[in-house]
Amino acid sequence: MAAAGAEAPGGEGWRAAPRTVPCPPGKLPRPGKRGRNARAGRNSTRRDTAFRAADTAAPRRAPRAPPCPRPLTLLAARPARCPQSLPAPGPREARPPPSAAVPRTRRPSPRRWPAQKPHPSRPLFGGMRVATADPCAPRAWCVPCLVSLDTLQELCRKEKLTCKSIGITKRNLNNYEVEYLCDYKVVKDMEYYLVKWKGWPDSTNTWEPLQNLKCPLLLQQFFNDKHNYLSQVKKGKAITLKENHRALKPAVAEYIVKKAKQRIALQRWQDELNRRKTHKGMIFVENTVDLEGPPSDFYYINEYKPAPGISLVNEATFGCSCTDCFFEKCCPAEAGVLLAYNKNQQIKIPPGTPIYECNSRCQCGPDCPNRIVQKGTQYSLCIFRTSNGCGWGVKTLVKIKRMSFVMEYVGEVITSEEAERRGQLYDNKGITYLFDLDYESDEFTVDAARYGNVSHFVNHSCDPNLQVFNVFIDNLDTRLPRIALFSTRTINAGEELTFDYQMKGSGDVSSDSIDHSPAKKRARTVCKCGAVTCRGYLN
Repeated sequence: MAAAGAEAPGGEGWRAAPRTVPCPPGKLPRPGKRGRNARAGRNSTRRDTAFRAADTAAPRRAPRAPPCPRPLTLLAARPARCPQSLPAPGPREARPPPSAAVPRTRRPSPRRWPAQKPHPSRPLFGGMRVATADPCAPRAWCVPCLVSLDTLQELCRKEKLTCKSIGITKRNLNNYEVEYLCDYKVVKDMEYYLVKWKGWPDSTNTWEPLQNLKCPLLLQQFFNDKHNYLSQVKKGKAITLKENHRALKPAVAEYIVKKAKQRIALQRWQDELNRRKTHKGMIFVENTVDLEGPPSDFYYINEYKPAPGISLVNEATFGCSCTDCFFEKCCPAEAGVLLAYNKNQQIKIPPGTPIYECNSRCQCGPDCPNRIVQKGTQYSLCIFRTSNGCGWGVKTLVKIKRMSFVMEYVGEVITSEEAERRGQLYDNKGITYLFDLDYESDEFTVDAARYGNVSHFVNHSCDPNLQVFNVFIDNLDTRLPRIALFSTRTINAGEELTFDYQMKGSGDVSSDSIDHSPAKKRARTVCKCGAVTCRGYLN
C-alpha cells in the first residue's frame, strides 16, 4: 500500500564538512523560531561588536585548525542494472552544473561534550546510537538519507564524484544508459528520440537517431504507451499517425513520460515488497489501466503488529512429541478438534472450525504435514490495477487447487473501541480494512489499512473464491487467532482472488448480512463485485 527515499551506506566520494552552528545530536535548529534562541543570537552579535576593538589591539592567536573531515555513512540499496546501455550521446555532451548540493553531516558541539565529563551515548536522527566515552575521539555518524538513489547518482555525476555504495565508480562515471524515451520527431527524413539517461538529470536529455538506439524493449514500450493514449482519447478506437506527422503532440509526450516514470516506480515498489516478504511466493505489480503509482502510506509486514498497549504472546506453552502427526495424538487432538489437513495439504474441516497447527515446542520437524499456514504463501501473486473501479486487486499467476492455503490476513491489532472510531473514518472514504477477531470474543480487530501484506489488496466479492479460517500456532490465546484464507474451488492462473468481507460464504444472500441498525449511522459502501448474488453493499 505501499510508495520512498533510498538509504545509502557510506562509500567513497563523500566527505563531511564542519558545521558553522553547533547543534547537539538528535536536535535540528527550527527555521523561523523566535524566543530564547533569537535573543541569544542578538546578544551574541552585540558581544562580538564589543570585543572587536579588543581583538584588533591585542595580538591575535594562531588560528585554530579546522577539524578533520569525517566520512558520511550513507545507507543505500544496491542499484539495479539496466540492460539498455549506450555510449556517450552524440549531438551534445552533457555538462554538469558548476555546483550542486552535496549531503553534509552534522558534528556535535564542543561545548556540549566536555573532555572532563564523558557523556553517555545519545540517540541520533535514525534511532541509532554512537558511543561517546571519549569526546575527543572521532565519532561515526549514521544519518538516514531521505533522497532517492537516482538523486544521489545525479549528484555524484554532477560533481564528478565516485561512490561505490550507490554504484558510481570510475568506470561508469561517464557511462550513459537509456532509462526511457521521452519524445519523437523526424528531421530531414531521419527519426530521432529524446532519451532520458539513467542517473543523469532531465537537463541532460538528448535527441538520438534511431540507428543509435539498441533498446528494442524501450522502443516497444514507447509505441505501446503512445497507442494506449490515442486509444483513450478516441474512446477505444485505435488511431495510427500519418506519415507526414513530424512530431508528437505535447500531451502525448507528457503521457509517455508519466507512464515511464510510473513503470519505474512500480518496479521499485515490487522489489521492495519482495525484499520484505518472508514467504516463498513472489510478488509482482502491474498497472495497465491508469497512471496510479504505489500507495504512499502502506508498509508491508509479515505478521501481526500490535498497537500500543496490546501484548502478543508468541510462545506456546506445550507441544507434541509425535513422529507422525497423522496417526498420533497431535496438537489438534489436545485442543479437542480434528486435524485440519489431509496428506495433500488441503483443508478438510468445515468453515468455522479452528485450525491448530504444530508450534515451536513440538518435536516434529519443518516437514510436518500439520505446518501449512506458518510456511506462508507458496504461490506467485500479482498486485494489479482493476478496470472496474475497485482500485488495486490481487490475482494468481499459477493454478491453485481447491481447499489449499493461499495467504494470511495480517495488519495492526487494535481494540474494538479503536476499530469503531477508525471504521467511521474508513466508511466515509469508501474503504474497508477492518477484520474483527470474533472467534471467541469481540475484543480485538485487525486493521490492514496502513500495515499489511498482499491481503491488503484483495477485493471483496459476494461470490468469493477464498474462505476464512481461524488458526492457532504459537499464540494459543483464543482472543487473537490468526486469519488464513483458503481456496474454495480451483482457481486458474490470471484469476482475481476475492473473499467475502462479511464472511457469509458463497451464495448467502440473507438479510442479516447487512446491518440495518439505526444506531450506527455509517456511510454505506457500494459493492462492485458484479456477482449474480451481489448484496449491493459491503456493509
